[in-house]
Amino acid sequence: MFGLFKKKTDLEKLQEEYKKLQKEAFDLSKSNRQKSDAKLKEADDVSKKIDELRAKEN
Repeated sequence: MFGLFKKKTDLEKLQEEYKKLQKEAFDLSKSNRQKSDAKLKEADDVSKKIDELRAKEN
C-alpha cells in the first residue's frame, strides 16, 4: 500500500518497455518474421539505453 503512489524511475520504465517489446516480438514470430525482427531491434535499442543508465548510476 505504501508503494501505491511511488513514481517509477526511468530505469523501471525502460525495463517494462523492453519486456513488452520482447513479448510482442515473440507473438509476431509466429505469424510475421519481418515485424518480429523489427520489434527485436527496438528491444535491443531499449536494452542499450538500460545499460547506459546503469553505467551512469555506478
